[in-house]
Amino acid sequence: MVARRASAVWEGTLKDGKGTVSLGSGAFEGAYSFASRFERGTGTNPEELIGAAYAGCFSQALSDDLTEAGFPPERIDTEAVVRLEQVEGGFAITEITIKTTGVVADIDAETFQKLAEGAKDGCPVSKALQGVEKHLEAELKNA
Repeated sequence: MVARRASAVWEGTLKDGKGTVSLGSGAFEGAYSFASRFERGTGTNPEELIGAAYAGCFSQALSDDLTEAGFPPERIDTEAVVRLEQVEGGFAITEITIKTTGVVADIDAETFQKLAEGAKDGCPVSKALQGVEKHLEAELKNA
């Protein structure tokens, strides 16, 4: 199988420093800082990147599961909300909520919800995040 790479460079102290994160493919490079991670500053942060990875993985898994069940989707829009909180001993990602909308013909809401639940827990990124509480909000829009 493939091995994917990403890198980060950090210069300075936690509060006053700055850094960049880069994807090995060259598709993204972005700045991050204390403010972009723990406040509302400009730039990206590790939690946002985890959210993007989970949303992308979930969307592909749900698309595959829908197709395998005989309901190939027209479109799946997914947002991941990653909650970073201060807990005893430091900071932790405490939960991630996946909000997805699928445009799928000829499927009922119950079947869509069941398949979305499977993708929420079954995609590789979800499996890597096993220690994090996950929630799902799934909406079906018939094509």
